[in-house]
Amino acid sequence: MDFAEAQSKLVAVAHDAYAHGWVPATSGNFSARLANGDIAITVSGKDKGRLSCDDIMQVTLDGTPKGPLQPSAETLLHTRIYQRDGDINAVLHTHSLNATIASQASPQRLRFQGLEILKAFTGIKTHTASIAIPIFQNQQDIVALADKVERYMCTHGQGLAYLIAGHGLYTWGADVDEGMRHLEALEYLFEYDRLARTDPARSGKQ
Repeated sequence: MDFAEAQSKLVAVAHDAYAHGWVPATSGNFSARLANGDIAITVSGKDKGRLSCDDIMQVTLDGTPKGPLQPSAETLLHTRIYQRDGDINAVLHTHSLNATIASQASPQRLRFQGLEILKAFTGIKTHTASIAIPIFQNQQDIVALADKVERYMCTHGQGLAYLIAGHGLYTWGADVDEGMRHLEALEYLFEYDRLARTDPARSGKQ
């Protein structure tokens, strides 16, 4: 993907996510890997509902800005995912209400099973599958947080997504469209989780 295509795709994702209420105010950030190995990412502090192509910038794979614009403070959380897996070409981060509530529901992880929506995730062919979404405690030291996520993935596998407590969701995909499909499915699961808490007997969560 070239930079112009990435700009267009990330702006579309930002507007869609904003319309769903997943990135209120200036929250959230989105990125995509470019053909030259750099990363296109949203600049810091922009309202995602009003995002334009001028609000997408380039950083190197280690997160160094290319140009005068300032990337998201959480850029390292994106670039570590790209460094970890060369097949990942999009990383999406949202701050929806349901994701934030879900992130505080358990000290370690959420697990879902027995739900048809699970087949929306790449590699899952049956509703009988089970997925776990790890939850990490929020902190301002992004390097330390990125290190904690990496240690978890080295031990437990990369998975499909993770939550930061009181903060929001990170998910990814082989391209922007796959990342967006994963995001939509996860947001469904988080709303399901919230509603199922009123009737635990119907929950597919552990």
